[in-house]
Amino acid sequence: MDIIQLLPDSVANQIAAGEVIQRPASVAKELMENAIDADAKTIHVLVVDAGRTSIQVIDDGKGMSDTDARLSFERHATSKIRQAEDLFALHTMGFRGEALASIAAVAQVDLKTRLRGSDIGSHLCIAGSRFVSQEPCSCPEGSNFLIENLFFNVPARRKFLKSNTTEFNNIVNAFERIALVYPQITFTLHNNDFETFNLKAGSLRQRIVDICGKKLNQDLLPVEAETTMCHVYGFVGKPESAKKKSARQYFFVNGRYMRHPYFHKAVMGVYERLIQQGEQIPYFIYLDVPAEDLDVNIHPTKTEIKFENEQAIFQILSAAVRQAIGKFSDVPTIDFDTEGKPDIPIYDPLRQVDAPQVKYNPQYNPFKETAMPKYKRGQHVPDNWEQLYDDIKSPVSPNLSQPQIFEQQSAGELPNDITDKSPMHYQYKGRYVMTAVKSGLMVVDQHRAHIRVLYEKYLRQQQEHRSTSQKLLFPEVVTLPNVDEKSLLSILDELEVLGFDLTNLGGGSYAVGAIPAGLDGIDAISLVSDMFDNAMGDEVNVGNDLHHRLALSLACHAAIPYGQVLGNDEMETLVNDLFACENVNYTPDGRLVLAILPQSTIEQLF
Repeated sequence: MDIIQLLPDSVANQIAAGEVIQRPASVAKELMENAIDADAKTIHVLVVDAGRTSIQVIDDGKGMSDTDARLSFERHATSKIRQAEDLFALHTMGFRGEALASIAAVAQVDLKTRLRGSDIGSHLCIAGSRFVSQEPCSCPEGSNFLIENLFFNVPARRKFLKSNTTEFNNIVNAFERIALVYPQITFTLHNNDFETFNLKAGSLRQRIVDICGKKLNQDLLPVEAETTMCHVYGFVGKPESAKKKSARQYFFVNGRYMRHPYFHKAVMGVYERLIQQGEQIPYFIYLDVPAEDLDVNIHPTKTEIKFENEQAIFQILSAAVRQAIGKFSDVPTIDFDTEGKPDIPIYDPLRQVDAPQVKYNPQYNPFKETAMPKYKRGQHVPDNWEQLYDDIKSPVSPNLSQPQIFEQQSAGELPNDITDKSPMHYQYKGRYVMTAVKSGLMVVDQHRAHIRVLYEKYLRQQQEHRSTSQKLLFPEVVTLPNVDEKSLLSILDELEVLGFDLTNLGGGSYAVGAIPAGLDGIDAISLVSDMFDNAMGDEVNVGNDLHHRLALSLACHAAIPYGQVLGNDEMETLVNDLFACENVNYTPDGRLVLAILPQSTIEQLF
C-alpha cells in the first residue's frame, strides 16, 4: 500500500510560514519590502498590541490588478524573477514568492488595492489560506494590507510569542533597518494609535539622526570608497561615541540589511587602540556590490549573504574606515615627553671626537685568594651532614585552592567567621578592602560590595515609594529610544520613584531636571540612557523585573569606583553595610563580592 502523498497547499503553506513568518515583525518586514518594490513613496505601518491583534501596511505604490491580487497569495508566485539566472541579478527586496502565501496561511488577510491609472480597485479577503471573497471597491492607488489575528490557527506559535514590549521592539528593529536604507521614502509607525516614528524623506544623514537621535549627529564621520569591486559609503562614530552596549551597528548591501561578523571585525579592528576593550562603536555602512558577486538566496530572512570577494572587501572596508578617522583628525596625537631624556647632539663632521676611555684595575687577579667573611672562616662540610636534617619534617606543599566563601546567614546577622573582625582595614591597590577575621583574611571588592549595598537600598526605595532628589543647576537634554507607550510610561514612573525628574520636550527628548541624591559628578545623560537601555532588555516585565534592572543600573553608576582611596572609617562603614544585606557573597548580576583566605592556607605559604 502506498503511504507517500502530496500535502495540501494549506498545510504546505503553514510549514513554509514557520521559516518566513517567525513573529509579527516578520509580517511588517515582508509587507514593507513589497511596498518598496512597488515604487512606493510613502509607507504607513500601524500595529495594535505589538502585532498580535493587527498589522496594517499602507503604501502609494503601483498597486495590483484583480488577477494579480488573487495570484499574489499563491506559493512561488512573484513578479520579481522569471528564471533561475535572475537569482544572480537581483535588484528587488523580495523574489521568493513565499511571503504573502505564508502570511495568509497563519492569519486573516484583508487587502484593498488599486492599480495606477485604474478607476476602481479590488477588495480581497483570505483566512488561513482559504479564499473568502473578492469584489470591486473604491480605494486610493496603491495597496492596503490588514493582517489580523496572527497565528490564530496555530495556537502553539501564538502561545510562544514574547511580551508585547519585546515583540514591538522587534517590529521597531525591522522598521529601522528598512527606513535606514531608503531615506527618499516617507515612513510612519504607529502602535495602539501612538505615533512612534514620523520620518520625512530627506538625506541619509538626516534619516540616521531622525531614528537614532540628534546627539549622534555630532559623532558621525562620513565614509567613502569607490573601487571597481564595490562602493563603500556611510558613517562611522568617533572614538568618544563608544558604548559598552546598545551601540547602533548596521551593514547594508545593495539596499538590504545583513549580518556579517567578518566585516564587523574589519570596522572594529580600526578602533582597537582608540577605545577601551569591550566597547562598541556605532556605524552605518552601505555596500554596493555587483549582484552577480553575491548570493542572498541562503535563508528566507535574507540576512545572511555570501560574497565572492570577501577578503578583498574586508581590506577595502578597513582602509575606508581608517581613512575616515584620519581625515577628520579624530585619532588622538601622541605628545612625547622629553623632560629628563638625554640630549642627542647634532652630528658635526668637523668636530674632533675623542676615543672612549676604558678604565680597569690592573692589580685585579681572579685566581688570587681573598679573605672570606668572618662568619664563614674555618667552616667545613661534615661527612655526616644528612643527620643535621633528621629532626626536620618533610615540607608540606601549601594548599592554594580558591579562597573559601562563608555560608550565608540571615539578613543583618554576621556569620561566626566575621564577628571577630579587626576594626582596622587595609586598602589594596584602590580595589580591595582587606580585613583580619577569626578564620583568616577577608578580601572585599569595594566596587562590587557597594553595588550590592546600593542595589538593595534602591529596591527598598521603589517598594516604599520614597526617595530624595538633587536638582541640577542646568537641566540636561537626553534622547530616549522609541518604545511602546505603556513601557515608556512605566519606566518614567519608576525613574520618578528613584528620584529622577524628567520633562517631555517632544520628539523623544526629555529634560533631566533632577537626579537621585548622592550622585555628585555623574553624567546625567549617560546615566539615564544606560538605565533605559538596561530596562528595555529582552523579556523585561513591568513589575519586579523592571525594579531590579533599574536598581542594578543605578547602583552600578553610583557605586564607589576602582581607584578611589578610602579611609578606615569609610571601609568600616562599607563592610558593616555589606553584612546588613540579604546576600553578601554576590552582586545582583552574579559576580563574587568577597572571599576569605583561610588561616591554614596562609600558614602553609610560610
